[in-house]
Formats: sequence, structure tokens, C-alpha cells
Amino acid sequence: MFRVRAPLLTKPPFCFSSLKIHKMAQEGRNIIDEQVVVGEEKGSVRLATLNRPRQLNVISSQVVLKLAEYLETWEKDDKTKLILIKGAGRAFSAGGDLKMFYDGRESKDSCLEVVYRMYWLCYHIHTYKKTQVSLVNGISMGGGASLMVPMKFSVVTEKTVFATPEASIGFHTDCGFSYIHSRLPGHLGEFLALTGARLNGKELVAIGMATHFVPSAKLADLEAGLVGLDSGDMDVVRSTIEEFAEKVDLDKNSILNKQSIIDECFSKESVKQIIQAFEAEGSKEGNEWITPIIKGLKRSSPTGLKITLRSIREGRKQTLSDCLKKEFRITVNILRSIISPDVYEGIRALTIDKDNSPKWNPATLDEVAEEKINLVFEPMEGDIELLIPETEANRWEGKYETSGCA
Repeated sequence: MFRVRAPLLTKPPFCFSSLKIHKMAQEGRNIIDEQVVVGEEKGSVRLATLNRPRQLNVISSQVVLKLAEYLETWEKDDKTKLILIKGAGRAFSAGGDLKMFYDGRESKDSCLEVVYRMYWLCYHIHTYKKTQVSLVNGISMGGGASLMVPMKFSVVTEKTVFATPEASIGFHTDCGFSYIHSRLPGHLGEFLALTGARLNGKELVAIGMATHFVPSAKLADLEAGLVGLDSGDMDVVRSTIEEFAEKVDLDKNSILNKQSIIDECFSKESVKQIIQAFEAEGSKEGNEWITPIIKGLKRSSPTGLKITLRSIREGRKQTLSDCLKKEFRITVNILRSIISPDVYEGIRALTIDKDNSPKWNPATLDEVAEEKINLVFEPMEGDIELLIPETEANRWEGKYETSGCA
């Protein structure tokens, strides 16, 4: 389900700039595609194409609803043997539709349904019963990457760009990534979650977040080869992908050899201590790569950073189900602004006014009390909770319609 290999990442820009990609996604929102997800039947193969190219295939409520519908139907269909997922245009998926959250800021729980459906879907993607292959030829960020990493096979290219930059805008690393990141080598997960550092396709393969690297020029032929298999057998699918895959040769500028620094700094107990340790390392000769990352951390939401670090740390001791239930509570409480309105201020600065000058509240790490952070992790009132199936017999139960959230 999840693969861990030798740790590797490229020199990352600071996290807030990683989120600039969302600006591009929002600029095309005035054009609405009729079919946000296109489902196709090709023999025994089923192909789902995320079809909002002008919006970089950001995930809306309609996207989640359609994907879940397809995946449930296909898992139950005896004629379906193999599932392929890809994105139209130059992105696989740039993650959640930020403006959707911003537009609902004045109405309590306006996005509760899409959040519930997405996390419920994440569980089913991780535990899917048939062989899936994600073909990731472009941007794969945040929630969009939840359609890549958990797949039985995830194929990346030289155009693939991955990041989880949510903490920088007052949100948190969600869609199962408190589970995924907490299982990366050393403290790489904390590093990726707090800094929003980008990884390229080869680096994703090297750390086990993707299975194969295939040049983009060969991707169409690979897809045709998979469609022609008439098989969902794991070994057969793997063999077919390997016919097109290339060995990963790492770029000389990779910071693979900086894992020891990352582990030393990002193992510290608190965000403040992490930044202090990282700054100390950055002052040493040869560690200039740290400077832009520190700048990004200091520009990020203090509340978002603290919530994210705790969630990743807790994830080490939690099951997938526990992580998703926890992330659901965190997300709903953040969107309710129970301790801070930072998420809306972060989205405003990034995609609405585009001034890149968020005014965080609280403004510093010292002002973010641990007692306040505790509130974000607490269960909500009534039956507002994510229902994860407990047995195979009721695997596709617990939908939003039958939950206490509806």
C-alpha cells in the first residue's frame, strides 16, 4: 500500500511559493467543464480522467462525488480488472479548490460535505481491492497527491511536481498525509509537511511515494499497453510498466546527503526548536540551501505549522483510519475558525487579493498556546464524525448521506 525507499529530495523553494500553483488553478475557474471527471470503459480497463485542465484539475465537490461513484462501481464490477487515473492538461491535480473554501467562510460547515466525502474516498483509495495505476504527468499537490501515492502503481515523469504546502496558509497536511508522511524515512515527513518542499518524479520514486519513473514521451504508449493487457494481475501490470520505466539517476543538486541535517533539526520537539536548529545549520558553510526554506517557514502561519507538526507526530502511532478521522476533525475545526481565521487569510493573500502578505492571528509561534491547539484535535458535537467501514462486509457504507454530518 505504501512504499518506503532511500530518502531523497531536491533543493526545495520555501513553502509559500509552492502554493503559487494554486493561483494558476483559480484563474481558470470562470470556465466550467461539464464533465469534471471523465470515465471510460476500454475492455476490462476503466480510465478516470480528471477533467478541469484550466483549473489544474483542482478537487471540487463534484470531482469527489464522481470519483467515488466510479471507483465503487468499478470495484464491484466483475468485468473490471484494472483502473487507470490521470489528469487532463499539464496537471494531475493541484489539490483542493481553495476558493471553494474561501467562498464558504461566512456559513458554518458549508464545506462539510465535500470534506467528508474526500476523506471517506481517501480511505477507499488506500484499501482498493483492484489494481490501480495513476499516471502523473505534471503537478500533484496536497489532496491531489492522495490520488497518486496510495495507488498500487504510481507512474511519474520528468514533469511531475509534488508538494504538501498546506501548513503555510494556515491549514494542515491532510487527505491521509499525516499517515503517509509520518512513515517516511527519518523526519523527512515533518520536513515536507512544514516547509512545503517540492519533489520531482525521480525523487518520489527514490523515497517510495511513486513506483516507477517513465519519460513523458512514453506515457501514451504505456497507457495503450496497459489498456491492451486485459489483466489486473499485479505482476503482469508491473512487468508492462517496467518495459517503459527508466532507472532513477539522481540530480547532482539533490539534497539526498542532507538527510542527517533534516533528521537532526526536524526531530526537535517544537516548531520553534526546529526553526532554531535549522537556522543554526544554515549559518554553516555549504548550507546555503537552508536560507530560503527558513524564510518560508517564518512567513508561514504559526497556527498551521503547530497543528501540522502535531498531526504528523501523532500519525506515527495511528492507523490509516485513525489518521483520517483525526484529519477530518482538524479540518472542520480549522474551517470553523475555532482558534484562528488563518486559513481564510492565507487563501485571501494567495488567491483572492494575491498580495502574498497574510496577517496571521496569532502572529507568532509564542502566541499560539498549546491549549488552543488541543481544541482543534477534539471531537465535534453530536454525530459529526467521519465513519470508516470496520468490516469488509460494509466496506462501502458510511457515506455522507447516512452519516451524522448530513
